[in-house]
Amino acid sequence: MDPVIIVGAGPVGLTLALALARQEVPCVVLDEGPGKDEQRLARTVVLREDTAALVARLTGLPLTDAGFRWAGWRSMRRKQVMREIDFAARASDTDSPDFEADAHGPGGAGRGAGGGAHGAMSGTQAFGGGAQAAGSGAQRSGGSARDPKGSAQSPKSAGLGSSADAQDSEGADAPAPLHLAQHALTGALREAIVHERLIKVAVGSRLDSIEQESSGVTAHTRGPNGTWWRGSYLVGCDGPRSTVRKLQDIRFPGRTAVERYAVAALRTELPWPGQALLHRMPPWRTSGPASGEVTARPLADDVWRLDWLLPPGKDLVTPDLLVARIRETLAGWNAGSTPPYELLDTGVHTVHHRLARRWRVRRVFLAGDAAHLLGALGTQGLDEGLRDADNLAWKLALAWHHGPHEALLDSYQAERRAVVAARLRAADQALPLLRSGGGLRSYVPGAARGHDALLTDGHLGRGPLGAPGVYADSPLAPAHTESETPVDTAPGAPVVDVRVTAEDGSFVQLRERLGRGVLLVVLIAPGTGVWARKHWVTAGIMPRLAAAVTALPHRAELLVAESYPGAAAHTVLLVRPDGHLVTALSGVRPADLYAAAETTLGGPATAEAEAETAASTT
Repeated sequence: MDPVIIVGAGPVGLTLALALARQEVPCVVLDEGPGKDEQRLARTVVLREDTAALVARLTGLPLTDAGFRWAGWRSMRRKQVMREIDFAARASDTDSPDFEADAHGPGGAGRGAGGGAHGAMSGTQAFGGGAQAAGSGAQRSGGSARDPKGSAQSPKSAGLGSSADAQDSEGADAPAPLHLAQHALTGALREAIVHERLIKVAVGSRLDSIEQESSGVTAHTRGPNGTWWRGSYLVGCDGPRSTVRKLQDIRFPGRTAVERYAVAALRTELPWPGQALLHRMPPWRTSGPASGEVTARPLADDVWRLDWLLPPGKDLVTPDLLVARIRETLAGWNAGSTPPYELLDTGVHTVHHRLARRWRVRRVFLAGDAAHLLGALGTQGLDEGLRDADNLAWKLALAWHHGPHEALLDSYQAERRAVVAARLRAADQALPLLRSGGGLRSYVPGAARGHDALLTDGHLGRGPLGAPGVYADSPLAPAHTESETPVDTAPGAPVVDVRVTAEDGSFVQLRERLGRGVLLVVLIAPGTGVWARKHWVTAGIMPRLAAAVTALPHRAELLVAESYPGAAAHTVLLVRPDGHLVTALSGVRPADLYAAAETTLGGPATAEAEAETAASTT
């Protein structure tokens, strides 16, 4: 059977290629560029727990070597610390509640910072950059983002107030986001592809036509390697100006320039080593247009990315204006004295909100920036693009190996477009509130803390603005049965990454078994972690459950966990290849388990699909 053609070699396209190859599906990646990425420290991405784990699983590389996990998060309004989260304490002490503080302060309003300067929904325009020394000099004193004991001033000594002592446990179990330069992420994906026999990358290949037939897709590229390519399916991961989307005549409505930021990457020390900061309504005077918000996000090696929210309009951001803004901001955070810093890169980041009308036209699909643009209020468009790839990969793999199943392939648009549309609605509803900047809303008690909570959700990937999507209304959701039992994970939501015992007796994390194109059946059996697998694998309900798993309509792996949040003993979880919960059953229910698995696969296979599969293998 012909390979899957992937148009675009950005993070989403490369992730999709690796995800398909892990499921034995060959791919051709059409890369319009030279096969290398420009190194830009002002173009960064923030990965949440699920997307960071997805990339790490596919590349086999520890992304923490290329990026930086924040030690904490703090948000401020004027001189007051509104909220503080200590990720370092969370990582070192799992038995104590995580710390998150809310300061008691007056009402107010603010706006959230955008995502990465080259997130899935934005563009970054450079004007200067390079290893330009500025400020008080290019040298830096002791301490680093990795070393919280450096010589930088504390926030209190810098005159920026102190942390509050009120605790808020909402979202306390969220891990630290991973912040890295986009070229580092793409480089890790490219390195993994070099060793993958099922992936071919064609550089200098610019798509200019697509032809579809009932049996496949033909694409033509121009350039040094211009030729015709034959594929089983084609996925457009070619960015906001997607050629694939235009060739398929798919509308891309939405809003232009929802937010705009001036961006600078610099090496310096700040009073809160390793902590990301959102500062609304900073109290110091600024040159040029006032910035109601500035965000500081640490990278590795003492590098920080700073984003200043720009007022509406198209005012030119000059290098001189940005350097002045850098000096004023650093001085404001350091009791009036600008510390030494080295300016590494600059740019302007513009956030757009758009959503393609269709994500599938027969054998052609859209993913990532080609399908949606978002990124306001600290949300990360790339997160959603990577989730697109994870959702689509196992469905295309099933279609490639077993013949097309229309209901299964259609579910990609039904699930992913609904999630992104909900994310866009949440951001569009929050923007007017956070942009008001005054009026009666600013005098409502608790308004400032409510605004801060919205912005924190966006930046940390939780709540309606940032949490991974739930496919509650998916066409792949099975009908309710009396054997269903509640657990803390809702059907359609991502499962919790608990430790499980695999079929070979090894202990692994549940997330490590994802992405292989198989269904996962997890039995909750307290005490199994104490005894060797050979002592319980043939005892109790295990033989009956193993037989039920073997009889499922698709290959499945039986795993055993000692516990799962909210699950009683002998609960059986059915998990999709992308890690979303299908259902939780009370005990071994072979008929209900089979029905749920069949629905998850799109229902019974059609005669047409079986005939096409037979034809393709002869």
